[in-house]
Amino acid sequence: MDFKNWIAAFSMLLVVSFSACTGGGAKEGDGYFADGNYEKAIGAYDKFLTNDPKNVKVLYNRGRSYEELGDFANAEKDFLKALESDSKNIQVLMSLSNVYQKQKNHSAALLYADYAVEIPGAPAMAYFLKGRALHQLGNTDEALREYSAAIKMDKDFGQAFYYRGLLKIATKSKKSGCEDLNLALKMNFEAAKEVIEKYCQ
Repeated sequence: MDFKNWIAAFSMLLVVSFSACTGGGAKEGDGYFADGNYEKAIGAYDKFLTNDPKNVKVLYNRGRSYEELGDFANAEKDFLKALESDSKNIQVLMSLSNVYQKQKNHSAALLYADYAVEIPGAPAMAYFLKGRALHQLGNTDEALREYSAAIKMDKDFGQAFYYRGLLKIATKSKKSGCEDLNLALKMNFEAAKEVIEKYCQ
């Protein structure tokens, strides 16, 4: 599973967790989202938000629907609006980081990932997103540190092993990088296979 698909799967889990806390018309939107019918999901969320425009959970879920459709501008708007009502919401902060990453706005991606990791109880994904942003910005030492932090929190985080391995190879730590890539492959992160064949034979 590549980075895009892994993030999508993770984000779907966030929508499901938020969905459990919403009711009424929002559940209809959640059902459409689960079926991959994002336009109908947005329509259902629109109706719900007419009467409750600051509902963080529904704003988040509508933002995720926009994100799935590739409408990052509207996704960003919804996430920022949700953040106005709940500035410490780790899920929203991580989603903002991810949306900015997709738009190649790595400085903004780093900013929101950094906000997320500062919150007590931040998950491994927050550190991974921070590592990805730092990696893209060329801050290799800091990126390695954040990937390692994510791995320390989740020993089965194949994606983090993969990107840490790539970064190590790029910074001339080939042996250690190949070890990370092989671990990523053992965790079924298939993208590692091609890199191993290219650099680790």
